[in-house]
Amino acid sequence: MSDIRLPRRRFPLITAVLATASVAVAGCGSSDSSSDAVPGGGGSADAAGLDAVYEDAPVADDELILPESTMAEIKERGVLRVAAALDAPLLSQQDPSNPDDVEGFDIDLAKMLAIYILGEPNIEIVPPASETREALLQNGTVDVVFNTYTITEERAEQISFAGPYFTSGLAVAVAADNEDISSIEDLDGTNVIVGANTPAVTAVPEVAPGAEVTSFATDPQAVQALVQGRGDAYVQDYTLLLAAAAANDDIKIAVQPFTEEPYGIGLPPEDAEYKDFVNDWLEQIQDDGSWAEIWEATLGTVVEGDAPTPPEIGSVPGS
Repeated sequence: MSDIRLPRRRFPLITAVLATASVAVAGCGSSDSSSDAVPGGGGSADAAGLDAVYEDAPVADDELILPESTMAEIKERGVLRVAAALDAPLLSQQDPSNPDDVEGFDIDLAKMLAIYILGEPNIEIVPPASETREALLQNGTVDVVFNTYTITEERAEQISFAGPYFTSGLAVAVAADNEDISSIEDLDGTNVIVGANTPAVTAVPEVAPGAEVTSFATDPQAVQALVQGRGDAYVQDYTLLLAAAAANDDIKIAVQPFTEEPYGIGLPPEDAEYKDFVNDWLEQIQDDGSWAEIWEATLGTVVEGDAPTPPEIGSVPGS
């Protein structure tokens, strides 16, 4: 992994999150609102010590690439088109000095899926806004979404989900000098920042009905608003907040996760063959240990403890 310039602080992994087989990622909101595709091969595997993982990655047998299937279309095209962020540290972040290099837990998993289909990690990244992910799958702009995408029954009516591949929860970040907020109850009467189209939009009014909620389109915008004092707290996924706090001494985690968020791999709707294919691949990389190695090289660099046990595939409604 190339240097993301994160301080070498480490954070405790809370028991509640471990118990649900995870610690994960970006509160199911996108962290980039651009729609321009970028190449995503890059050198993160060598830099992160994941070269051996890539070299030993499973490749689907020819008979699994069914004729006229989505898998066959991707293989013929020679590139897997992925909706993923470009500015989410530890998850999917573009190197400013080398734009072709995008690294992190989500994007390395996407490259592993590309290897499974194509034999090499050829991906093209389309950074989505939170509200465009379903449309990108429905209109065929992308083949898959790796964007810390919470599985919900409502979303599953519009697209399909493989997984879940990770489980996390919403937490609360505040300014580093804020001593007034240390519990969910303390959010009442405050201005709470949330990401547009993330679980926090509905979760905050449920746990703090007296809070004023302000939405921002991307995670960087939300973090900047918190630092600038345009809100009293920011409710987002725990690990995304960990990465933000590690990169910015002006904020801190004030409240540990208070929800459970299962993250799925977004797939086009009504494509059972493709969903089964992706789930079979996911099970393989969980069983052979490569899922854990990718976690340790990315999210595991700021979370204490061993890699968590992945959630059971198909274990939540909508998956």
